[in-house]
Amino acid sequence: MRAFADLLDALIYTRSRNAKLRLIGDYLVGTPDPDRGWAMAALTGSLDLPAVKPALIRALIEERVDPVLFALSRDFVGDSAETVALLWPEPEGEKVVAAALTLSEVVQVLGTISKSDAPAALASMLDRLEADERFALLKLATGGLRVGVSARLAKTALAQAFGLDVDAVEEVWHGLMPPYAPLFDWAEGRGTQPTPENVPVFRPFMLAHPLEETQVSLDDYAAEWKWDGIRVQLVHVAGETRLYSRAGDDITHSFPEVARAFATPGVLDGELLVKGTAQGGEGGAGSFNALQQRLGRKLVSAKTLEEYPAFVRLYDILFDRAEDLRALPWSERRRRLEAYAAGLDAGRFDVSAVIEAASFEALEEIRAGARDAAIEGVMLKRRDSPYVGGRRAGLWYKWKRDPLNADCVLMYAQRGNGKRSSFYSDFTFGAWTDAGELLPVGKAYFGFTDEELKWLDHHVRNHTVNRFGPVREIDKSLVLEVAFDSIHESKRHKSGLAMRFPRISRIRIDKPAREADTIAGLRKLVT
Repeated sequence: MRAFADLLDALIYTRSRNAKLRLIGDYLVGTPDPDRGWAMAALTGSLDLPAVKPALIRALIEERVDPVLFALSRDFVGDSAETVALLWPEPEGEKVVAAALTLSEVVQVLGTISKSDAPAALASMLDRLEADERFALLKLATGGLRVGVSARLAKTALAQAFGLDVDAVEEVWHGLMPPYAPLFDWAEGRGTQPTPENVPVFRPFMLAHPLEETQVSLDDYAAEWKWDGIRVQLVHVAGETRLYSRAGDDITHSFPEVARAFATPGVLDGELLVKGTAQGGEGGAGSFNALQQRLGRKLVSAKTLEEYPAFVRLYDILFDRAEDLRALPWSERRRRLEAYAAGLDAGRFDVSAVIEAASFEALEEIRAGARDAAIEGVMLKRRDSPYVGGRRAGLWYKWKRDPLNADCVLMYAQRGNGKRSSFYSDFTFGAWTDAGELLPVGKAYFGFTDEELKWLDHHVRNHTVNRFGPVREIDKSLVLEVAFDSIHESKRHKSGLAMRFPRISRIRIDKPAREADTIAGLRKLVT
């Protein structure tokens, strides 16, 4: 654990991307198997230790430290793992000198132990470690490292450290299991390169750059709608079907009806949506709010399948049977996609239509008029672009629709986490009912500058009228201009409304709270 703890500590205090790559690369080169493989699993979010939950850790520390002291310390530090690591007491009696814990030992124990035995096992490990090692252990156990390292960056560090092509690593990553022995055998010349043949592996998605002030020629670029669902990759190989999310997570079990309907060998890229209701979106697509009823479910009931039937709007084709099409230009892949899709179940799959526009200006008008529940904006794809993983300049652009805006009243605030743990940075805001009652319509924790955050924090502290645990109730005097992508009906919120991607765009100290927007006015924006 010592080397892994040192790595996490160094990554936390390193802002430079290149420095992070070197730190991870040096660790991987200097650490033996299988520890380095488990470290890569942790850095890429591929490690699951289900026996340890935050509630278990909280119970352990509250048995050893006054709960009020822990709560106050957690509020000040802003991170539960760091707080527990610092407060954990030395074991009573003579300290037993034990062999140093290895990362592999930790994973082996916590990965196989029962939930009933987990508290004693975890406490025993924490007793053997120093504070920074305890922090690393707890982060590892709960799966949230938060050290500023994405899965792609970790894989890039591995590739650079061993002279591999990062796209080749990505190609086989999801077909391998931690601690990735075949990958390191290949990296160090002891084995052959793993291949994805006959395994339904995930391939990296092609991503888009935001279209900012640039205009492009529609002679060179094709336009499609950017649908507001979740990006998925469908893979059918050797009789097996998998659905992968943008992060490469296997979500097949959450959408069994889609998986069953995809039985033609190949790999497709598309947007997972649910069918619209009577108020549904263009082309039969419902809002993201409707899709949320299906997300994250391990078991899907027959009622849910009936009420929120899923389908995929197809964007691209990577493989047609065993033929790799990624090097072909978009225009040719589009032709192949349409031919391939013609043989699929039309109730579960359709092809995202190309938007016909005579000029960029005409496209701009079409985009401005799109307020469909399931449309997030427009995609612009270079007609001669190959399908390449990641973002490549000049190939694909995303042109999101302009956000909606509302003036809302600040109601509640809560401290943030990590570097924001000393600031009130999570803000709940509301709108007025016809009866003059203020009801929450959203929560935002970004959109403001560092200086605005300091101003808001000062306002919260000076205008608190009540406290509910970590939450402060604020007098109803400050108006915030809130930008959001869309707003939907919601049975889970007292106001009956839920905003999609709300963020604070302006502090309206010039506007009286009574002149803020109403629930009735926001309801007119529901899509």
